[in-house]
Amino acid sequence: MLLLALDTATPSIGVAICADGRLLARRCVVDARRHNELLAVGIREVLREANLTARQLDGVAVGVGPGPYTGLRVGLITARSLGHALGIGVHGMCSLDVLAFAAARHEPGEFLVATDARRKEVYWARYLGSERLAGPAVGRPAEVAWSGPVFGEGPVLYSEAFPDARTPVHPDPADLAAMVEARTAAGQPCLPPVPLYLRRPDAVEPGARKKVTGATA
Repeated sequence: MLLLALDTATPSIGVAICADGRLLARRCVVDARRHNELLAVGIREVLREANLTARQLDGVAVGVGPGPYTGLRVGLITARSLGHALGIGVHGMCSLDVLAFAAARHEPGEFLVATDARRKEVYWARYLGSERLAGPAVGRPAEVAWSGPVFGEGPVLYSEAFPDARTPVHPDPADLAAMVEARTAAGQPCLPPVPLYLRRPDAVEPGARKKVTGATA
C-alpha cells in the first residue's frame, strides 16, 4: 500500500510517503502561519524524492485533529481534494493518537498527550500504550489533573502544569501512515476525513459572530 500521509493539526506541517511499512520520504516543517503554502511544497518534495507521481498513490492518510481551525482545515481539504481527484481512499486518524503511537515506544506506563489549543488551553488525551483511556478533550492546563509523563507541545508551553515533559512534540506523518496501514490490513475502519475540533472555530464571519453572541446571551 503506497500512502501519502499528512498532518497539519499542530504547528508542524508533516508529510510522508510510505509503502508497506517502509518510509520513502518525509518532510516536517514547524511554522504555525504557513500551513497552506508549506503543505503543497512538502507534497511535491516527497513525491520527487520518492521518484513517484501522485497517480501512483493508493491512498491518503490524514490527521483529523483535534487542532486549531485554520491549520487543520488546510490538511483535510488537501487530503480530500487529492482523494477525489485521484479516485483513492482518504483515511483519517486522531492526531493525538498518532503522537501516542510514538510515545508508547518509549513509555511503558500511562501517559498524557497534550497539544496547543490556543486560548491558553490544550487538547489532551490519556493513554496506556496506544490505547486511549480518556479524551480527547480541551481545557486549561491547570485543570487537567495529571502529574506523569506528557508528550506533545503542551508541556513545552505550560511547563508549570506539566513538569514531566517528553518527546516527541509533534505527530510524525510516518507514524500516521503506519497506523493507517495496520488498521486497513486488519480490516478495521479509520476515521472519516472530517475535522475533530472539540469547540467552535476562533474565526467566524461578522454576522455569524453577532448571532452566536446573541444566542449565548
